[in-house]
Amino acid sequence: MGTRRSARAGERNLSSIITTTSGANISKRARIYGTSGLLLLAMLVYALNLRAPFISLAPIVTTVADGLGVTPETVGILTGIPVLCFALVAPFASMLIGRVGIERAIALSLFAVFVGTCVRSAGGFEMAVVGTVIIGAAITIGNVAVPVLIARDFSQSAGAVTGLYTGALNLGSVVTTLVTAPLAASFGWRWALVAWGLVMIAAAVLWQRATAGREKVPVVLVPAHGTSDAELGPVWRRGIAWCLTLTFVGQAFSYYAVTTWLPKILTDTQGMSDSGAGGAASIFQFFGIVGGVGVPLLMSRRMPLRAVFACMSVLWLSLPVGLLVAPHLWPLWAALAGMSQGGNFTVIFTLVVQRSRSQSEARRMSAMIQGLGYSAAAAGPYAIGALHTATDGWTVPLFVVLGALTIMTVSGLLATGARRETA
Repeated sequence: MGTRRSARAGERNLSSIITTTSGANISKRARIYGTSGLLLLAMLVYALNLRAPFISLAPIVTTVADGLGVTPETVGILTGIPVLCFALVAPFASMLIGRVGIERAIALSLFAVFVGTCVRSAGGFEMAVVGTVIIGAAITIGNVAVPVLIARDFSQSAGAVTGLYTGALNLGSVVTTLVTAPLAASFGWRWALVAWGLVMIAAAVLWQRATAGREKVPVVLVPAHGTSDAELGPVWRRGIAWCLTLTFVGQAFSYYAVTTWLPKILTDTQGMSDSGAGGAASIFQFFGIVGGVGVPLLMSRRMPLRAVFACMSVLWLSLPVGLLVAPHLWPLWAALAGMSQGGNFTVIFTLVVQRSRSQSEARRMSAMIQGLGYSAAAAGPYAIGALHTATDGWTVPLFVVLGALTIMTVSGLLATGARRETA
C-alpha cells in the first residue's frame, strides 16, 4: 500500500509511474532517501547549476561580444542554445536516466556542465558554441532527473521540495546576475564564466557524499494506467492544447529575452555600469523566488486559477509597459514581473493536469507544450538583440515582448475558461 501511495504521488508530479526492478527495492530506498537531509542539500546545490551557466552571460553581453569579435545579438545565440536543448534533448535524457539511474545521470550532468563551461571560455565563437551545446545538453539531464528524484525519494513532501528546487533555480540566477560583471571587471570575462565551475565542483563532491555506497538501480518511466491514446486521439487536435502551448510560448519567449537583455536595457537607458546593471537585473530573478512560493499558496487557498493567472499576466505586462512609459521606475517593474515569471510556470502546468482527460494525455500535452515553447524561447534572445541593433533602441524590442505577453494572456484566459473534459 505504501508503495502504491508513493507511485500515485509520483504521477501527480510527472504524469508517470516510477517503477524499478523490485517493489522491495522501492521501499528500501524510500526509507534511506526519504529522510536524508544530505540528499536534499545535494539536490539543491545541484539545482544552483541548472540555470546559472547560461544566465551568467546576460550581465556581460557587450564584453563577451567584444572579446569574441561578434555583435551582442550573436552572443544572444549562446543564451538561446541551452533552451533549444531543453526541447530537443529531453527524450535522450530520459533514456539515459532509465539506463544508468538517477545517481549516475546527475553525476554525469555535473561533469558535462563543468566541461562545457571550460570549453566555452577556451577559444573563439565556435568554441563558445560547442561549449554551450554541451552545457545545454547536460542541464537538460537535470531538468528531467530532478523531478523524478523528488517523486521517488521525497514523495511525502513533494510540494515543499519542489518549491525549494524552484527557489534554488532562481537563487542560482540571482547570484550569477549579481556577481559575474564584477568578476569580469577584475579577472576578465573568460575567468568570470569559468569561476562558476567551483560551484559545480562543490555540487559534485556533495552529490558523491550523499549517494556514496547506495544502490544504483535504473529508473524506468512507464505510462500511467488510464484511457488509451488511441481512444483519446492526437493531442494536437485539442484546442486546449494549442491554447496552453501559445501561453507557454509567450511566457518562455519573454522570460529568456528579458533575462538576457534586461541588464543591457538598464545600462543604455539608466546609464548604469555593467556591474550595476547586473545587480539591478537580479531583482527580476530574486522575485521569481517569491512568485514560485506564493502562487502555490494562493492555489492551496482555493483561489480560482483564472484569477491567479489574470493577476500574473498583469504583473508580467507591467515590465515592458513600465519600461516604455516610466523607465525610471524599473525596480518596481522588475519586481512585479519577477513574481509573475516565477509563478506562471506553476499555473500553466497545473492547467495541463486539470484540462487533460488522462495521465497519458497530460504527458503528451506537456511534451507538446514544452517542445514548442522552448523552441520559441530559444529564438527570444537573438530576436530581441537583432531588433535592438536594427533600430538602435529598445522601443521596438519591448513592444515585441509586450506582444508575446499579450498572446500569453489571451491564450491563458481562454485555457482557464475552458470546461474540463473527462474521458
